[in-house]
Amino acid sequence: MITFEVKDMTCGHCAGLISKALKDLDSAAKVTIDIQQHLVSVVPVGATFQEIREVIVEAGYTPTPVV
Repeated sequence: MITFEVKDMTCGHCAGLISKALKDLDSAAKVTIDIQQHLVSVVPVGATFQEIREVIVEAGYTPTPVV
């Protein structure tokens, strides 16, 4: 599982944009979003860490990896 903290994800609209972008990248991925904690977790099937990060950035957000 890959998890990012996305502090500028503040509402359901933001979460929807990120979720759609991730599903467009990797339609089989499992995406879990926690708006309250500002967390986006992805269990990818065909996408790499860097691709996932880039898609979130392209959607207009600032992902920080959670280790």
